[in-house]
Amino acid sequence: MSDRVCKAPVVVIEPPRKRVPLDLKDLWDYRELFATLAARDLKVRYKQTELGIAWAIIQPLFAMVVFSVIFGHFAGFSSRTAGVPYPVFTYVALLPWTYFAGTLGRTGNSMVASANLITKVYFPRLVIPLSSVVAGLVDLAIAFVVLLGMMVFYRIIPTWGALLLPLLVLLATLASLGVGLWLAALNVEYRDIGYVIPFLAQIWMYVTPVAYPASVIPERWQTLYALNPMMGVVQGFRWALLGGMPFPAFPLAMSVLFVGLFLVTGLFYFRRMERTFADVV
Repeated sequence: MSDRVCKAPVVVIEPPRKRVPLDLKDLWDYRELFATLAARDLKVRYKQTELGIAWAIIQPLFAMVVFSVIFGHFAGFSSRTAGVPYPVFTYVALLPWTYFAGTLGRTGNSMVASANLITKVYFPRLVIPLSSVVAGLVDLAIAFVVLLGMMVFYRIIPTWGALLLPLLVLLATLASLGVGLWLAALNVEYRDIGYVIPFLAQIWMYVTPVAYPASVIPERWQTLYALNPMMGVVQGFRWALLGGMPFPAFPLAMSVLFVGLFLVTGLFYFRRMERTFADVV
C-alpha cells in the first residue's frame, strides 16, 4: 500500500465576518452578473416607452424650464447668475442631482424588485444596488451631451477645472451608493421606505442649491448646509464647467467626509442585514 495519501481539497464555509464590509474578490467573481443586471436595469427602465432613452434628456431639460420660469422670472433671480445664463446655471446642477435622485429611487427599491432572484440563488447581494448606481451613469452621460450643446449656443468655454469632472462624478456616484445602500437594506425590512424615498428626494432637492446659487444662503446657515453631501457636488460641477466662482473647498471637503461616512456605514449595515434578505424579502 502506498505511503502517500491523496488529500481532497477542503472547502471551509464560514459566515461573513462582521468587520469586512466588502469582499472585492467575491464581487469580481460575479462581474458578469453585475454587467447583466446593469444592462437589464437600462432595458427595463425604457421598455415599451415611445421616447425610450430620450427620457434621460427630457427630465433635467423640463426641470430646467420650470426653474427658469419660476425662479428666473417670478422669483426675480438674475437672468445671468454667477456670470452665466440662468438656464445653463440650473442645468449644470440638475445633471448630478437628477442622477443622484434617480439612483436613490432605483437603488432603494432594487432589493425588493429582485426578490425572485435573491430567494433562488446565491450571489453577492451588493451586486444589485451597485448595478443600479452604475446603470444611471448612462443617463448622466446622455444628459451631459445636451449641456455641451447649450454651452456652445451660449458661447461658454469650460475652465481647466473641467479636468476634475470625473472625480466629481465619482463623488456623486459614491454618494448615491452610500445613501442607496441604507435605503435598500431598510426597504427589505420596512416597506414604508419605498414610499419615503420620493418624498426624501423632493425635500433633499430644496435644501440643495440646484435652482438657486449657494450665495443666497445666509452666512449663519452655510455650515449647516455644507452637511448636505450633494451641496459640494453641485457647487463643484458649476465651478468645473462654468467658472466665474471661487473653488468650493469647504463644501467639497464636507461632501467627501459625509459621502465617506454614508458609504462605510451603509456597507456595514448592508452586509449585516444581507444574511436575512432571502427570508424577509
